[in-house]
Amino acid sequence: MKITYYGQSCLLVEEGGKKVIIDPFLSGNPQVNIDLKDIQVDAVILTHGHADHYGDTVEIAQNNNCPVIAIVELAQYAAGKGAPEVVGMNLGGAKQFDGFKVKFTLAFHTSSIQDGDQVVYLGEPAGILLTMGGKTLYHAGDTALFGDMKLIGELNKIDAAALPIGDFYTMGPEDALLAAEWVKAGHVIPVHYNTFPAIEQDGDAFVAALQKKGLQGSVLQVGESVDI
Repeated sequence: MKITYYGQSCLLVEEGGKKVIIDPFLSGNPQVNIDLKDIQVDAVILTHGHADHYGDTVEIAQNNNCPVIAIVELAQYAAGKGAPEVVGMNLGGAKQFDGFKVKFTLAFHTSSIQDGDQVVYLGEPAGILLTMGGKTLYHAGDTALFGDMKLIGELNKIDAAALPIGDFYTMGPEDALLAAEWVKAGHVIPVHYNTFPAIEQDGDAFVAALQKKGLQGSVLQVGESVDI
C-alpha cells in the first residue's frame, strides 16, 4: 500500500493498480499546487462534509467518472452537485468494491457545509477503514479522542493510521498520541495540522513522541509518500 499526502487530511492510497483519494481538499489549500486533472483515481472517499475535506470531490469524480463513497446524507449532497455516481453508506457499514474495501467507523466531530447563505447538515462524521491488498489504513477523519478507538484497534489489524493532531477543531498531539497507542497502528501519519494558524503544530515533535512510545510514524510533506 502506497500512501501519498496532499495536505490537510487528503491522502491518495494505491495498491494493485487501484487508487482512491480521501478528503480531496486541494484547489482551496494554499499548501497544494496540483492540477486536478492529474488526479487519477477509482473512487473518492469522504470522512465528512466540511469544506476542507469535501473540497474538490465533485470535479475529481467527474474527471474520473468514479463514485463518491460517503455517509448517506453527504453522498446525496454530492450527487445533487453533479457527482456521476455515489455510494451512500453509514457508520459501522462495510462494502467490498473492486480492489478495495471500505468500512465507516465512529468519529466525534460535526459535518456540514456552507452552501450560499445556508448551512447544510451532511450526516454524521466518520472515520474510514480502507483495506487494499491485505493492508488496512485507518483514517480517523476529524475527531476528538474517544474510548472506542481501543475497540477499533482490537478488532482490526491496522497497518497505518492517519490521525489529526491540529487541536482546536480536533484532538491535539497529546490525545493523538494516546489514540495511536489504542489503535495499535504499524505506522502513524499526522494529518490536519499547519494548514491554518489555528491548527499549527510540530509534526516532527509528534513523531518523536511516537518513537519514545515504541511506535513508528512519518511526517509527510505535500506530495511525499510512504509504503506500508
